[in-house]
Amino acid sequence: MKSLLVEEHEQGVILATLNRPTKANSLSIQLLRELNDFLSSVENSKQARVIIFTSKNSNVFCAGADLKERNKMDEKEVRFAVQKIGMTINRIASLKQPTIAAMNGSALGGGLELGLACDLRIGSETAIYGLTETSLAIIPGAGGTQRLSRLIGVGKAKELIFTASRVTGVEAKQIGLVEHVEKQDNVLQKAYEIARKIASNGPAAVRQAKRAIDLGLEVDLQTALTIERNAYEKLISTKDRREGLLAFQEKRKPNYQGE
Repeated sequence: MKSLLVEEHEQGVILATLNRPTKANSLSIQLLRELNDFLSSVENSKQARVIIFTSKNSNVFCAGADLKERNKMDEKEVRFAVQKIGMTINRIASLKQPTIAAMNGSALGGGLELGLACDLRIGSETAIYGLTETSLAIIPGAGGTQRLSRLIGVGKAKELIFTASRVTGVEAKQIGLVEHVEKQDNVLQKAYEIARKIASNGPAAVRQAKRAIDLGLEVDLQTALTIERNAYEKLISTKDRREGLLAFQEKRKPNYQGE
């Protein structure tokens, strides 16, 4: 049985579903392999405009590392597994396309780190979210200490990580951990709604906007403005920019091709 299910929808919206429902969609070595194969297939694709990550088990989005599998590993194998998770999640964060985590269930540890690597997050009202690694005498090892603090602020991130606290979807929305919170059955629907809006815009423009925002966060304002200007200039000669102007003049919906 495949651990990752991939479906292509209209407008280049790709749905990647974690499919280990009896294992809380935990990140086994097999699932990580399939995730990396999937990332290789889409990272340079012009057809893939938006990628949604969700889970088959509606109660658990992802429980993080497969601790039962890891319990059977020696130290060398554990290091490999930790590195594999970190590498995979960083690849998700580095995708050129916008990504949405439709977290229709709880996400803890590496599962939440996967969500943090996405551009947007949608949570379920009653699900539980947290980076709880310190309760196991380890720390988040796949970007959690860095991405959470950038997202919700240093103080709140330290509180959640130091205490290994868990928050509900409603609380996650209040602290800025998720952009939207929905009833469990509506999480994926909301993700599609946002994905379709994104996919209807110029794909090259959306990618350049993502790049400008992500790179700009890591530098001073003047350097960030230069990054933005360079991203804008790359779009001037595109067919999509001319199509956007023509469609505006003709009062019709633009037909963007990502060129």
